[in-house]
Amino acid sequence: MYKIDFKHPCHMHFIGIGGISMSGLAEILLSAGYTVTGSDSKESDLTMHLTGLGATVAYPQKAENITEDIDCIVFTAAIREDNPEYVAALSSGKPMLSRANLLGQIMANYENSIAVSGTHGKTTTTSMISQILLETDKEPTISVGGILEAIHSNIHVGDSDLFITEACEYTNSFHQFYPKYNIILNVEADHLDFFKDLEDIRHSFKVFANNTSANGILIINKDIPDIDYFTKDLSCQVITYSINDTSADITAVDLSYENGCASFVPVYKGQAYDAVTLSVPGEHNVSNALSAICLCLEMGVSYKDILTGLKKFGGADRRFQYKGNYNGVTVIDDYAHHPTEISASLAAAKNYNYNRLVVCFQPHTYTRTLSFLDDFATALSAADVVVLPDIYPARELDIYGVSSKDIAIRLEKLGCEVHYLGSFSACEKFLSENLLNSDLLITMGAGDVNLVGEHLLSK
Repeated sequence: MYKIDFKHPCHMHFIGIGGISMSGLAEILLSAGYTVTGSDSKESDLTMHLTGLGATVAYPQKAENITEDIDCIVFTAAIREDNPEYVAALSSGKPMLSRANLLGQIMANYENSIAVSGTHGKTTTTSMISQILLETDKEPTISVGGILEAIHSNIHVGDSDLFITEACEYTNSFHQFYPKYNIILNVEADHLDFFKDLEDIRHSFKVFANNTSANGILIINKDIPDIDYFTKDLSCQVITYSINDTSADITAVDLSYENGCASFVPVYKGQAYDAVTLSVPGEHNVSNALSAICLCLEMGVSYKDILTGLKKFGGADRRFQYKGNYNGVTVIDDYAHHPTEISASLAAAKNYNYNRLVVCFQPHTYTRTLSFLDDFATALSAADVVVLPDIYPARELDIYGVSSKDIAIRLEKLGCEVHYLGSFSACEKFLSENLLNSDLLITMGAGDVNLVGEHLLSK
């Protein structure tokens, strides 16, 4: 595999530079003196930001973008094999790196690297830890899969030996990372278009756990079934956290909620610390916060900075994000796209005062929808009304014989009021005519369903 030399910056070209992760990596290399070019299907805020920093971005992706002066080409798993620019890159014989390869090499350039993995909660927890580290006198370099309000971006280039990123399991990309501090939040079935089954996913996380530096720490949720499978025979230190198991190294007591957000007392290795007050809702964020507290204490961060950072953290973009008020209806947008995430978000919503809980849910990918039809219905049945647009295909073709209507049929059997409407325009029309004063509307999914709420708010 091609190795980049940070002491000798070269010309790096990104196919798909406008992606949330790719754009961040491009910015890190720009700050290190690299010549950065790239391409994307269309201009966006992220590509315009990179252009302002000195990158050259071409639209759309085409073979002519692969020029002779390029030293190395970076691509993402989202790039199809028949993409003309990708085909030209292969034909050029130039060195090529996947996004994960590059991120792993960047991470290795920092003495104190932190990776946050898990089926759910990566972006929120990475952002939460980042907010704490920004309170310290060491400026971390941050790469996160969403917009963090504290830095008004998905990337922050610091001047210290601290680097933090979320580590995604899809296509085993996190196997390219060898962090000093490694967090595993949860391990559940997902991305079944790539993984064979849950055991295949668990094996992938086990490999990643073994990538933790020998002088580092694995922080892992003790509520994960058969946790010993991941932790046995590791050379690194292992620390567990849990909101359910009091035998974990760190847990929470005296939980209470106000406006959906928790306060609790963390107990770490037998010592009770001052109470924490979160500014993000839900019990799942108590769990996320425990992993963050544990990590930061082990890194020597002052507890005062931990408390301040957690209090300031108001969530990452599209993570139970308040969008506005529409005719007396509170509009929230949430990225939840897996049944477990949906259940967590709707449980958090129950701590709010509202008339009805209305969810406009856009399923994400055909394979995920097919794999979890019953689980989606069960999770969504916690809402009073469910509105369903069509599936967001992402990288997939409609060849699986499944649609949002299949979720609607199951929700009807569970006695839930559900409306399968297909198009966003039909969803917006229905909601504008049927939402009531004091309802709570959540637009939910990993696609572009956020546009439904945004369109309503713009009226």
